[in-house]
Amino acid sequence: MKNLVLFATIILFFLSCKQEKNNTGEQKDPLYSKAKAIHEKVITLDTHCDINVDNFTTLKNYTQNLDTQVTLPKMKSGGLDVAWFIVYTGQDSLTTQGYEKAYKNAISKFEAIHRLVEDIAPNEIELAVTSAQVREIHSKGKKVAMIGIENGYPVGTEIENVQRFYDLGGRYMSLSHQGHSQLSDSNTGENDSIWLHNGLSELGKEVIVEMNRVGMMIDISHPSKEAMRQMIELTKAPIIASHSSARALCDHSRNLDDEQLQWMKENGGVVQTVAFRTYLNTEKSDLRIAKEKEIAKEIADSMGGTWLERKEVAALKQEEKDAYLKFIEKLRPIHLKKMNSMKNLPPKVDVVDYVNHIDYLIEKMGIDHVGISSDFDGGGGIEGWSDASETFNVTLELVKRGYTEAQIEKLWSGNLLRVLDEVQQVAKEIQSKKSV
Repeated sequence: MKNLVLFATIILFFLSCKQEKNNTGEQKDPLYSKAKAIHEKVITLDTHCDINVDNFTTLKNYTQNLDTQVTLPKMKSGGLDVAWFIVYTGQDSLTTQGYEKAYKNAISKFEAIHRLVEDIAPNEIELAVTSAQVREIHSKGKKVAMIGIENGYPVGTEIENVQRFYDLGGRYMSLSHQGHSQLSDSNTGENDSIWLHNGLSELGKEVIVEMNRVGMMIDISHPSKEAMRQMIELTKAPIIASHSSARALCDHSRNLDDEQLQWMKENGGVVQTVAFRTYLNTEKSDLRIAKEKEIAKEIADSMGGTWLERKEVAALKQEEKDAYLKFIEKLRPIHLKKMNSMKNLPPKVDVVDYVNHIDYLIEKMGIDHVGISSDFDGGGGIEGWSDASETFNVTLELVKRGYTEAQIEKLWSGNLLRVLDEVQQVAKEIQSKKSV
């Protein structure tokens, strides 16, 4: 499912946030220098950056200025210190064959991340698995890679895979994604009110216990509300939402309602606010996308081609998809030029909308339970934070709203690393009791 979303994201990428970056106006702002000083001092951490293994090879990799939202040059330019690279596997059949295929896919992504930090760019980025390592690597002037697992589907029915994934560097995992897994119901059940487990399966409950034992954070961004409730009931450690926002401000099933936010607060966990435009302001996003598509269709027609909707693209054969993507790449600069010349366009979802969600989450849970994530290269990105090179703009908006350096440090990394520490401490206590 996410592959289709990613493909659609690539197609719409030229419609979204890519513009010439010009901060000269911002530099006149009296708060700009203050924000710059804070941004350079705190450790900035983004808990959700998707990857494509094709970008982790000797010839094509993150040391280059790729047309992806996250690369090492963009991290350096924007002052993003820590990127959680995601081992994502799409939901497929709940069969032995499906699990085996998913496991291989997951391993290929673990291996890609290890190639980056061990073979491709060891002098520029290192893998961290603890908060102490994050701080140590950062002190050396290097970027930090961490690993999150999106969808527990690759675990299959072998609970030992939780330990295997942990040993490969995985430090958080969600038990489902777009569709119910063998472990947990997904938030997507809200679409049709069809549930597979009414929360967690029995195996899913065992996986929660095992995640506590090994020291892996439990991510509730995609599982259903009932699954989340059961996870909190079972866990002995705080949990996280790796990339979700406030449902009260944007009524999307991927966001968390006020009751869930209260659960998170009581659990001691953290919600990593996500910069995904349709999760921040659906109405604003829809108006803008509609106008962007309207212009794109006109340009496609003038070029002798046809603009296709997502479902139409999904129905194409691979060769046809590749040809269509090439057509879109030709269309992209023309579309950008056209959009930039137009006035009175519907506004884009931007950093202001994003920090509105941070404000709300803090109001409901307190400063200790809120963090920051992008979902870059997986659909995320907004005006002002369209890729890693614009990371500073989030800090600038926080400073404009009166947040202190200490508060900004908690939002950017302190809260998430605190939860990681607590999760790993619980694991030590569990393991020590079993060894007695």
